[in-house]
Amino acid sequence: MSTLATPTSADTFEITRTDTPVPDAQREAALAAPKFGTVFTEHMARISYSQETGWSNRRVEKYGPLQMDPATAVLHYAQEIFEGLKAYKHPDGSVWTFRPQSNAARFARSAHRLALPPLSEADFLGAIQALVATDVAWVPGGEETSLYLRPFMYASESFLGVRPSLEAEFLVIASPVGPYFAGGVRPVSIWVAEDYHRAGAGGTGGAKCGGNYAASLLPQQEAYAKGFEQVCFLDASTNTYLEELGGMNVCVVYADGSVATPPVSGSILEGVTRSSILRLLTDAGHEVSERPITLAELKAGLADGSVSEVFACGTAAVMTPIGRLAGEGFDLTVGDGTAGPITTRIRAELTDIQYGRAADRHGWLHQLA
Repeated sequence: MSTLATPTSADTFEITRTDTPVPDAQREAALAAPKFGTVFTEHMARISYSQETGWSNRRVEKYGPLQMDPATAVLHYAQEIFEGLKAYKHPDGSVWTFRPQSNAARFARSAHRLALPPLSEADFLGAIQALVATDVAWVPGGEETSLYLRPFMYASESFLGVRPSLEAEFLVIASPVGPYFAGGVRPVSIWVAEDYHRAGAGGTGGAKCGGNYAASLLPQQEAYAKGFEQVCFLDASTNTYLEELGGMNVCVVYADGSVATPPVSGSILEGVTRSSILRLLTDAGHEVSERPITLAELKAGLADGSVSEVFACGTAAVMTPIGRLAGEGFDLTVGDGTAGPITTRIRAELTDIQYGRAADRHGWLHQLA
C-alpha cells in the first residue's frame, strides 16, 4: 500500500465547517444501514472556473443547494460530466481510495469531449482528499460499505447561445453506501434492448456524462415492467454486438476459463473496475480478450454450455453476476442461475484489495485519511 504519490492541491482548500453539524447518534444510525445515494455527508468540495481566472476559490463548505440562474447553460445544453469512486475504511481505521488517478484521467477525457475546461489531476485528487479528511467520520466500516464519492462538473455561465460555457463549477459530494443492489450480491436478470441504444459511433458513449444515462432510463423502465433489473444495450450501427449495461460494463466467461469483453471503441465507457478485473483475471492465468461479441454468439454459448458465466462490473456494484438474459424471442439462464466460481473469486480478490484485507501488488490503493 502507498500514499498518494501524485501531488495534490488538498492543502490549498479553505475549510468552512457546517454550522449545523449532524448529531453523532444520527450519523451512526445512517452509517449502520446505508442505502446507495440517499444520505450525504455534511460538506462538499468545490472549485470555480472562469475563462479570465482559470480554476480558483478551492474550498470545502457546507453541503447544500446550488443557486442557479434559470439561464444556466447546463440546464439547456447538458454540458456536464461526473465520476464515481469510493473511500474504504481499512481494519486499522485508515481510509483509502482505489486508482483515483484513473478516474482523474477519465474525467479529463470526458471534459474534453463535452467542451468543458480541463481540471488538473492535482485538483481532482485534492478535492477528494480535502473532503474525505473533513468528513472522515462519515466513512462506514461495515461489510460491503464505503463512502461513495461523486465528483462532477457543470457549465455554470448564464446564457442561451449554443457554444461552450465560459464558466464552470467542479464539486465533490459524498454518500455512505452499502451494496448497490438491494439484497446484496446476487445474480440479476437482464433484458437485452434491441430497439433502443445508449450511444453511437462518434457520440458521447466514451464520456461519463449524464446524457448517456438519461438515454438508458426509458429502456430501463420498460425492463422493470417486464420483471428485469437491468438493460443490456447493443451497438447502434448493426444492432448485433454487445456494448454495455446502463451503468456497467459486461464480461463473458467461457467454459474453458477464458474471458471476453466488448472493446472500448468510443461508444463504451472505459471502466476503472473493468480494467482492474481484466488485470486480475490475467494474473490468475485466464486468457482475456477485448473483442466484439455478438448477441447471437452469446445466446448460442448459453444454449450449448460453452458460456458458463456472465457478469457486469462498475464502481457502484463492483461485480454483479448475471443469472438470466432475455430479449424478444429468447429467455436464457446463465449457468445454473447462481454466481459462478470465477466471478465470485475475482470479486472477492478485488474487494479484499480495496478493503485492505489482501496485498495491493499493483499499487492501486492510495491513502486519504
